[in-house]
Amino acid sequence: MTYQECLDYLYQQLPMFQRIGNAAFKKSLDNIIALCDALGQPQHRFKTIHVAGTNGKGSSSHMLAAVLQSAGYKTGLYTSPHLKSFTERVRINGAELPQQYLVEFVEQNKQLFESVKPSFFEMTVALAFKYFADEQVDVAVIEVGLGGRLDSTNIINPEVSLITNIGYDHQALLGDTLEAIAGEKAGIIKLQTPVIISTKQPDIAHVFEQKAAQEHASLYFATDHVQVQLQEGDLEKQVFQVYKEGKLYFDRLMIDLTGQYQKYNLPGVLQTIAILQERGFSISEEAIREGLSHTKLITGLKGRWQVLSHNPLTICDTGHNVDGIKQILSQLQALHPKQVHMVFGAVNDKDVTTILQLLPKQYSYYFCQANIPRALPVGELAAKAAAIGLAGEAYTTVAEAVKAAKAKAAPDEVIFIGGSTFVVAEIEEL
Repeated sequence: MTYQECLDYLYQQLPMFQRIGNAAFKKSLDNIIALCDALGQPQHRFKTIHVAGTNGKGSSSHMLAAVLQSAGYKTGLYTSPHLKSFTERVRINGAELPQQYLVEFVEQNKQLFESVKPSFFEMTVALAFKYFADEQVDVAVIEVGLGGRLDSTNIINPEVSLITNIGYDHQALLGDTLEAIAGEKAGIIKLQTPVIISTKQPDIAHVFEQKAAQEHASLYFATDHVQVQLQEGDLEKQVFQVYKEGKLYFDRLMIDLTGQYQKYNLPGVLQTIAILQERGFSISEEAIREGLSHTKLITGLKGRWQVLSHNPLTICDTGHNVDGIKQILSQLQALHPKQVHMVFGAVNDKDVTTILQLLPKQYSYYFCQANIPRALPVGELAAKAAAIGLAGEAYTTVAEAVKAAKAKAAPDEVIFIGGSTFVVAEIEEL
């Protein structure tokens, strides 16, 4: 098989949440257990860190991987979905999975797939575990795909678990209250394994307290221990004063992820590193500073408040639920733009009306449709937007919408591209 033939086989044979949505989600760990049993349980042959949450789990995973790599550890990183290339999902020390490894893995295990009938995600998780084991990584940061309790990644026994912000997303699968969603995320808490909650949300803190007590797991609400104060920020970096237990912990700690929402992720990342240090990991202050100031370079992270070009300033972000969109709008407002030209698309299983109601009526809109079956048809999106007073044109592709925005935006205005991870994935500049 060629690499492209291999991808075609996977996309055609294995249900893929990224493309079709809820129908691809398996509410059971049976398939991933069967796959990993057949592969010799590779998930137990290296140390892991497990990261869940509604928003922030991807950024937090990349920051942790960058710090561990800077500390000299051979570091695996598993994330999803990918933006441009399948191989982005599985990295070691920032290098993507070799295409040939994927081809050989699929060829060797076709019969296993036909017997187990896994989803695309289940196959990918098994692949990542096998690759990390084969390459003998020291540690791997494993990002949950969806939820936690029934997510395919939830068969590892991590050194520590990290749970970031809890918000509304995937309610059809995870529940329609924050308490229910938190319960699914809390499903990654393991017996006698430390767990960090990035931000203490008072209404749902008891969910994590109860689960941690059941598992005899040490529980840390990061914001009870670590406080961060933004000192300065621009389109390239943010600089924080960091306090731990009321005392200065890091003076002028720089990170290269520039989304305002990183202030919610940073306490969890730093508390996780502190727990890893307690558990014997050798991570110096120099390694922490190096990793956090060069996360994008070290890990290849894309699409998080990423500046694509200037004059006009063009930015993209993968934030796609209510909390994510609120943060994006706050950051756009902070730019004091003369006008914002927003290229916006959505998927058909989101509560898009609630999100559209958040969007400013004075922006110029370029509605579009990503090239996946799960995309909300652009005509339907434009009609919903018009019904609540958002003025814009409809374009059948992301590329056409971006081209139109570039044609109309003045050099001193701002173009923003987002609404869905899959819209960002189709940006040519990425």
